[in-house]
Amino acid sequence: MGYLNSVLSTSGNQVDDAPVSGGGLSQNGKFSYGYASSPGKRSSMEDFYETRIDGVDGEIVGLFGVFDGHGGARAAEYVKQNLFSNLISHPKFISDTKSAIADAYNHTDSEFLKSENTQNRDAGSTASTAILVGDRLLVANVGDSRAVICRGGNAIAVSRDHKPDQTDERQRIEDAGGFVMWAGTWRVGGVLAVSRAFGDRLLKQYVVADPEIQEEVVDSSLEFLILASDGLWDVVTNEEAVSMTKPIEDPEQAARRLMQEAYQRGSADNITCVVVRFLDTANQDHQGGLKKNHLSSVSQGEASNSHPGGTSQSHQGGVSHGQGGANKGHQGGGASSRPLGAANSSSSSG
Repeated sequence: MGYLNSVLSTSGNQVDDAPVSGGGLSQNGKFSYGYASSPGKRSSMEDFYETRIDGVDGEIVGLFGVFDGHGGARAAEYVKQNLFSNLISHPKFISDTKSAIADAYNHTDSEFLKSENTQNRDAGSTASTAILVGDRLLVANVGDSRAVICRGGNAIAVSRDHKPDQTDERQRIEDAGGFVMWAGTWRVGGVLAVSRAFGDRLLKQYVVADPEIQEEVVDSSLEFLILASDGLWDVVTNEEAVSMTKPIEDPEQAARRLMQEAYQRGSADNITCVVVRFLDTANQDHQGGLKKNHLSSVSQGEASNSHPGGTSQSHQGGVSHGQGGANKGHQGGGASSRPLGAANSSSSSG
């Protein structure tokens, strides 16, 4: 997704660098997760992702995000590096998580815009994030990356794509003095194909970073969550994604399956998928507290590089799961499906 010149440009062949995938298991055994990310048919990579497990006030917290950049990778990388840190340091993160999320989104956007003062070209990013705190799942979204859950066997979208032609979004833009026009698709100012985003300072008056937040209860009917950039959703429906994910217990394999399917269907964009599977905790500690010696922070261990349709090769992943896809200078890494703290971590660049 992104600017008009990005949409109309010719997609190149898939780059030689392998896509990346990885995954992990929460220390309390309540959820597992996996991710897969590929440049797809593009020669550049603007998708980033973050999968992180941390300890906040004695709670094990899961933080997952997909960030799809436009006008370059600067905004997506900045949001990936700063959003969750800003969120978990918020004084009301546990007591009023929704307001903390909204504040973190807007603070991150404001700080990124300050850092952009010397840049000549505008950059922006979507953000689709999922925060797990106890038995609460909070999904926040800006832009057209999407979150879908499987509850009771049914596919349910828990985020809304922010498009300029939506009645309320168009009204908000026009009330702020902007306009929406058709240029291959509906665009803010004839330029941008999403109505909310981080960055985009030249359109900031109209393109806000205010997230829409939806809260779900984590119970026995909630099976899994899919976060993905529009490289998946452009060619795979919510129902198809859920149907493909259902029979695959390993969330990393599920994320790779979705990525490969989007590629095979001809997706012209970068493709990034994160799958979080909620596990049966009937026989486990329901307090959600941190056990002794638990290594809070992000996942550790092994990650695999997997070409769409190919085999995977393991390598040591870094402490932070960075950019999906291994384009030049982009970081890849992750954890195998094991409890945090089960393996030492080392840094790696894909």
